[in-house]
Amino acid sequence: MTVSFLLSPEQEQLKAAARAFADEHLRDLAAAVRAEPDPLRRAQLARPVFEKAVGQGFLKGLIPAPVGGAASSGVDAAIFIEEWAVHSPDFVISMAGPLIALAPVYEAGTPEQVARFVAPFLADAGAPVAAMAFSEPEGSANFDAPTGTRTTAVPDGDHFVVNGRKAWASHLSGWDGDGPDVMTIVCRAPGGVSLLVAEREHLAGHVEVEEHYDLPGLRGCLTSRVRLHDVRVPRANLLGAEGQGPALTRNAFLPSGASIGTFAVAAMRGAFEIAHRFATTETRGGPSPIIDHQSVADVLADAKGKIEAVRLLAWRALDAVMAQHPAAPELALHSKVVGSETGVEVLNALVKMVGVTAYDDRYPIVEYLHEALAYPVIEGSNIGVRRRQLQELLRAPGYDPLAASGMS
Repeated sequence: MTVSFLLSPEQEQLKAAARAFADEHLRDLAAAVRAEPDPLRRAQLARPVFEKAVGQGFLKGLIPAPVGGAASSGVDAAIFIEEWAVHSPDFVISMAGPLIALAPVYEAGTPEQVARFVAPFLADAGAPVAAMAFSEPEGSANFDAPTGTRTTAVPDGDHFVVNGRKAWASHLSGWDGDGPDVMTIVCRAPGGVSLLVAEREHLAGHVEVEEHYDLPGLRGCLTSRVRLHDVRVPRANLLGAEGQGPALTRNAFLPSGASIGTFAVAAMRGAFEIAHRFATTETRGGPSPIIDHQSVADVLADAKGKIEAVRLLAWRALDAVMAQHPAAPELALHSKVVGSETGVEVLNALVKMVGVTAYDDRYPIVEYLHEALAYPVIEGSNIGVRRRQLQELLRAPGYDPLAASGMS
């Protein structure tokens, strides 16, 4: 089979549709988010746009085709994530909750569980949200250690009773404080760290919002710290077996990790457009635009090459994840680590090229810098989580350095 990096006619149509939606809705949403000081009101500004996206079928684009969605390849997902994240990455993160929360459902759920938990996200109307309740306020890098996960699930007849605190995942509180439509909870059951899926009927009245975070970047994400009080979840909502939670949780973060490369591309792309326009129009008191200086052109050339390289890496990683290819774990980790850290590197270089004007918070390039700074630490921090996972891959007996590329 030949390898081509040209978009198919269908992918060109997807790109055009995603770009049109972003131009019509996400530009204005991003501006409104920047102007709103309250984090809860800021996040709720997205709901009408969210409903429009659901109505146009974009949410189904995050659900695999075999379970009723429209996601056919990782490249398709990357195309529309990039088009939207250039304008409003926080909106994309809010909408992409099912990408993480449902990943363990696909892996370990029974056919009945898959059908039931996926159903809300196949709707043609409304604003259904999902959350992976993994991180805890005290930190979760060692969540599989004996005391790493503090949220407990105590058996009570046909139910587990869940108590604990969770943080950082978008939409832990849901739109109204009563929780999302689906919350996949990482908790400690008698048999070890496990995953339970709580539906909205189980969560309502049992979620206490302790704080809505006022983030320096990705400000439109509804990011909260919550306390779960006596959430009664049926035993039938246990994914796999008790104690299977660590493996399922790590695998759940493969799609989101792979997608961070695309988010980094979007930030670099947006900043590059601003920096290139600056370099080709500003003289800074000299006789010609500053792009005539070799040092400025070098910054732009290096940035553009890195954007193209990370884009292809992210496409490959997301495609491998969605196809469940054996190379998916390694490629997803590279997309997360290399993509996010390259994003910060490129943004810093472009900011320095623009100069002191970039330090004015009214100048648009600073927004991209705030977003890029988040990518090495969200979805599993590079130092505390992702590089440790790469270490485990590299030290595994029989590791083949050519396998991920398909060149072994």
